[in-house]
Amino acid sequence: MPELSIGDAMKNFLQKSRLKNGVRTAQLEEVWKEMMGEVIAKYTDKLQILNQKLFIKTNNGALKNELLFQKLQIISLINEKMGEGTITEVIVS
Repeated sequence: MPELSIGDAMKNFLQKSRLKNGVRTAQLEEVWKEMMGEVIAKYTDKLQILNQKLFIKTNNGALKNELLFQKLQIISLINEKMGEGTITEVIVS
């Protein structure tokens, strides 16, 4: 049996566990402000990743509209930052 580094073992574990979505969400929350800017981050109430879908919750109507227009850019930014295929769809509510 080949030896794995701790990092590789953690990656393998996360790939196979249900914790993957939660870990990805936590990673995204840390870089959201950097990627989207301070104003958008301030008015974003909740982020959640489930099955490669990013759910964005905001109560600000203007921001909701802006995020709807930027779906493809958001997907591109996140996949560039966190790895290809992290997000395939954005749902804003």
